[in-house]
Amino acid sequence: MDILAQSFVTLLQAYLAVGVLFGLWFVFRAVKRLDPAANEGGLGFRLLILPGVAALWPFLLGRIVRGGPPVERNPHRDRVQGDGS
Repeated sequence: MDILAQSFVTLLQAYLAVGVLFGLWFVFRAVKRLDPAANEGGLGFRLLILPGVAALWPFLLGRIVRGGPPVERNPHRDRVQGDGS
């Protein structure tokens, strides 16, 4: 049981270490790829989102790899874009 707990703590430490490194890169370089308005944010904003980015780094990395946030689809938007009837 002791080795299981040690393995869990080691994996958690590795996850958080990668998260902090990814978070620093993300908040200072890549945040504008997902949200152009975030480019206007100052240091305070970037430090504020850093813990969340470090915790959720796999999801944000996936968003960057896929090319940004998904486009919302709804009947109004479809009609405006000519996709609906």
